[in-house]
Amino acid sequence: MLPALESVRPMSSSALPTDPALVSAYAACARLARTHYENFPVASWALPAPMRPHIAAIYAFARTADDFADEGTLPSEERLRRLDDWGVRLHECLEGPPGAVDDPHAATFLALSHTIRMCRLPVTLFEDLLSAFRQDVSTHRYETWHQLLDYCRRSANPVGRLVLRVAGHDDERLDLASDALCTALQLTNFWQDLARDYAAGRIYVPAEDRDACGALESDLESKCFTPAWLEALERVGNRTRELFEEGRSVCDGVRGRLALELRLTWLGGLRILDRLERAGWDVYARRPTLGASDAPLLLWRTLVWRRG
Repeated sequence: MLPALESVRPMSSSALPTDPALVSAYAACARLARTHYENFPVASWALPAPMRPHIAAIYAFARTADDFADEGTLPSEERLRRLDDWGVRLHECLEGPPGAVDDPHAATFLALSHTIRMCRLPVTLFEDLLSAFRQDVSTHRYETWHQLLDYCRRSANPVGRLVLRVAGHDDERLDLASDALCTALQLTNFWQDLARDYAAGRIYVPAEDRDACGALESDLESKCFTPAWLEALERVGNRTRELFEEGRSVCDGVRGRLALELRLTWLGGLRILDRLERAGWDVYARRPTLGASDAPLLLWRTLVWRRG
C-alpha cells in the first residue's frame, strides 16, 4: 500500500482563474467534458474545485485530438495532418496568445496554456498522447501484449500522471500505480468496445492471444461470438483485473476529494469489467455501460472504501 503523501502543493481557491477570457475558456472545456461518455468521471464534483478547470482543459486537448485520430470519414493523411497541427499549437500556446478569436479551438489552448504554466506540467506527457493518437491512425492490430501495453503507456497513462501533477503529487510510486489503473481502464474500454472497434477496422486483442485460443476475425465479421473469443477475452480480462489490483494503491496514496475521485474511477472501471465477465464477454449481445442507476452503489462503495 502507498502511504498518503503529506508533501503536496496546497490547492486553494486562489488557484481558480478570474480573468473573464480564461473563465470562458475553461467553461468551454468543461462543456466538452460533459458531452462525452467515459467509463470514469471527468472533472467531477468529487475533485477539489481548483483542480476541475485544469482537468477539463487537459481533457479537452486529449479528447479533441483523439477525435481527430478516429475521424474515419477523412483520409489518414488528413487525420495525421490535424494531429501534427495540434502538436504545433501545443507548443505555440506556451509562447503567446493562442489562435484568433474566431478559432473554434482557441478556448482549449487558452485554458491549456494557463494550466500547463500554473501546474508546471511536463509537455512530454502531452506529446506522448499525440504519439498514441497518431498510432491509432496507422496501427489497427497488435501482435503482442507488450505492444498493446506500450500503446497504453502513451494513450492512457499520461492522463493519470497529469491529474497527479495538477494535484501537486510528483512521486514515482504514485505514478506507477496510476499507470496500472489507467492502463486497466483503457483495456476495459477495448474489451467493452470490441464490436464497435472491429466495425471501425480495429482489433485490440493481441494476435498472440487470439491465435492461442483460435479466435478468428471472420467470426467478428459475421458477428458470431464463439467459445474461442470467450477464451481470448477471459485471458486478457484476467490480466486487466490484475492491473486494476495493482493500480488500487493510487487511490490510497492521496487524500481528500482527489481520493474520492480516484476511488470512483477505480470502482467504475472495475464495474464495467465485472459486467463484461458476467455477460460472458459477449458485447454483441450487450455492451455494458455505466448510468445514473450505478451512481448510488458506486458512491456508497467509495464512502465505505477500505485501504488495501
